[in-house]
Amino acid sequence: MSESIDAFRQRARSWLEANVPAEKTPLEGKPLRDYVLAWQQTQARGGWAGLAWPKEHGGCGLSVLELIVWFEEYARAKAPPVLDASFVGLNHAGPTLIACGTEEQKAFHLPQLLEGRAIWCQGFSEPGSGSDLASLRTRGVVDGDHLVVNGQKIWTSFADTADWQELLVRTDPDAKTSGALSWVICPMDTPGITVRPIQTMAGAHKYCEVFYDDVRIPLSNVVGGLNNGWATAMATLGFERGTASLGIIIANALKVDEMLGDCPASRPQMRARLSQLRVEAAAARAMAYRLALDSEEGVPDARGSMVRLAFAELAQRISAAAIDLYGIASPQVAGYHGWGHEYLDAFSETIAGGTAEIQRNIIGERVLGLPRGPR
Repeated sequence: MSESIDAFRQRARSWLEANVPAEKTPLEGKPLRDYVLAWQQTQARGGWAGLAWPKEHGGCGLSVLELIVWFEEYARAKAPPVLDASFVGLNHAGPTLIACGTEEQKAFHLPQLLEGRAIWCQGFSEPGSGSDLASLRTRGVVDGDHLVVNGQKIWTSFADTADWQELLVRTDPDAKTSGALSWVICPMDTPGITVRPIQTMAGAHKYCEVFYDDVRIPLSNVVGGLNNGWATAMATLGFERGTASLGIIIANALKVDEMLGDCPASRPQMRARLSQLRVEAAAARAMAYRLALDSEEGVPDARGSMVRLAFAELAQRISAAAIDLYGIASPQVAGYHGWGHEYLDAFSETIAGGTAEIQRNIIGERVLGLPRGPR
């Protein structure tokens, strides 16, 4: 580390104060895509892109401790939400490529991500194969030097604006679960792909259905080896459930502090409720810090499910408390950027990345060593 943590914090704070966009983040479509790419480009020009990515892959090679400080200052500056259209690419597709990709895949895709030139989406869940990811039915058949993909994915965030997709397909119909799947880089402009946005109860078209009709993808786009997609997907989910949520957890903790500051002494029960949430947010943050520090040299382990579950359920309780604190018609709650929208959107958090029930199974079996449940 070439500078002290205090000096790094001050440098990050000064840069954020000078560069955070004044405009609110658009909710969907091309305006959202343009906004998040422009913000990523701004960070890249300032030397703040890929802070913890290795230098040999275009990152800054900084420590996890410095990454934590950056997210603390990022949240304090009210910078654009971490969970936006760039989230998949920067927080689990990119790290998966670093961990499992070929040198050619890394050289092509990682600069696009860091420099704000590409958006990624995730093609894992299917109708009837959400939590039971191993049962997915989208097929990829080898035809010469291509895979021919047919099937359907659902709940694919920002697929309508994405350039690339981390796509999980069944490439060996006769194999057991661990050898049946392949993780593939899918260009979203490939002929045969149809994307249909889904409007959520929060009002935005955040998720999409994606249909594949004889979509031809080069075999060179397979990551981690043909029929080895389960291992590659576990790396992806390790990042998604673990270190990817670090910035979100820090931001939520600061939001609770602000709410507690806004709550008058004349509402003691509300203050007690917010104080409890503050304790829970501090515990979730400490757990996320521990996992991030322990995962500095590799893929986060099964404890990532503890972080994911804590963040998801806490986000729902925080947004519900905010509505009760400020009132349903208040400026803090109303509108697309208010707590009301955040409350409705937060229901998806105990589904995305594996349902709360799946996370509890993982915690029980892989962290606590309890007997496996029935399959």
